[in-house]
Amino acid sequence: MSESATTVAKKRPEFRNINAFTDLPSYRLPLAGIVSILHRISGAIMFLLMPFIIWMFDTSISSEISFAKFKTAFNVGMLGLPGFVWKLVALALIWAYLHHFIAGLRHLWMDTSHAAVSKEFGKSSAAVTLAVSIGLTLVLGAKLFGLY
Repeated sequence: MSESATTVAKKRPEFRNINAFTDLPSYRLPLAGIVSILHRISGAIMFLLMPFIIWMFDTSISSEISFAKFKTAFNVGMLGLPGFVWKLVALALIWAYLHHFIAGLRHLWMDTSHAAVSKEFGKSSAAVTLAVSIGLTLVLGAKLFGLY
């Protein structure tokens, strides 16, 4: 008999369904995975808030009067919501655009360069993507809320 026939076969791994309440909270997603999920979320935010984006653009460039109404919506409020809420929505859009754009550039770089397809580059570029998008969002958010 051959040696392979006498040895006991290794037990194959058992695959099971993932329970979202018990398994996912303990799962440590790598930084590149977090950036990938945020890339999808930022795209969804921009898609869902497209009517608001179109309204902001149309109102801001139509005339001086409509621009004054636009500024009033952000300073005083509109539709029963204070201006602070509208500024937070605009800040969410700013973050979504910046993160989606920078993560998209990261993906394009990985598509064009074989050296960029490594675990080390994925981790470092994910950290840079998060740092730059959050940093620029903070700077533009400070301008939006009138800190400078």
